[in-house]
This record gives sequence, C-alpha cells and structure tokens, in this order.
Amino acid sequence: MRGLRPEQNAELMENIKKKFSNDILHMEENRGMVVIQAKKENFLTLMKSLKDDKPFMFDTLMDLTAVDYSGVKDIRFEVIYMLFSSKTLSRIRLKLSIAEKENAPSVINIWKGANWPEREVFDLMGIRFDGHPLMERLIMPDGYIGHPLRKDFPIKGLGEDYLIESILMPVKNEVNLKKEGSK
Repeated sequence: MRGLRPEQNAELMENIKKKFSNDILHMEENRGMVVIQAKKENFLTLMKSLKDDKPFMFDTLMDLTAVDYSGVKDIRFEVIYMLFSSKTLSRIRLKLSIAEKENAPSVINIWKGANWPEREVFDLMGIRFDGHPLMERLIMPDGYIGHPLRKDFPIKGLGEDYLIESILMPVKNEVNLKKEGSK
C-alpha cells in the first residue's frame, strides 16, 4: 500500500521537526502514516507550508472530519485533516484540538475542496470554521436544531416534528399548483 514507507516517514518527520517544532504538540508514526497533533497558533501557516513547500507538497486534502471526545479528553473536539502528496505519494494526518465554543481556522483558502467537509463538520458537530465564506448547514434541514453527531445528542433525536411542515411545504405547494392548473 502506498504511504507505508518507514524511511520516507522518518525523513518527513525530521523535516517537520526542523521547520515546525514550535507549532506541534506531538508527532508519531501510526500504521505507516505520520500523525501530528498541531497547535492552533500558526496552524494555517503550517498547513500552507505543508501544501506548498518542498519537501512536503501535500497538494490534496483527502478528508476533513471531527471527533467528539466529550467525557474522555479535557478538550472536547478534534478536527482531523488527511493530506496526500501526489509528488511523493505520502500521507499525513493532522489533529487540531478545539474546545466547546471555540472555532477552528478554515483551510478553504489553501484547499478549495475543504468547502463542503468544513460545512459538514459544522452541520453535524457544531464546530464553526473562521474564514469560511458560507458557514451554513449542508446535510440537515435549515431549521434543524442541534448537531446529531455530538455525544450529548439524544439517540432518539429531539422529536423533529417541528420540521415536518417545512419539509412537506414544497410538496404541498406543487400539488396545489397542479390542482389549480387543471381547472
């Protein structure tokens, strides 16, 4: 499998330590991939450098997600970024801890493909991204209350009866228009 090269990962880790020792909290190799726990300060500078600078060149944001560690860790959320370099065929995972009412920095100006993943994380976890041009729901209906992937969200939901009327409204309007047109 590509990305499982211990020598290349060791060199990558050494280069990251040289350039970003003040911007990372922890770094390790896990299952053939370099994993970095990053500090929030200078995070965008770190990400831009990982994309643009040799020897990194992580030109692809493969995935962006979040984990809710409520009751497990002191800082509730981790936003996780999976990067890939088409030049070196390397993969790297970055983790950024985000407190309950804290925002994460948006990487949309570095990778345009971050647009929908950041909106998905906001929609399902409630984490906002500073600098995102359209921070609004992506999956759940506009009037939806809460963020369903949070650990404190009720398993049975909140009783979404309040949404039924807004969901059915376009269907009702279409039926009424058809009835009026047939007269």
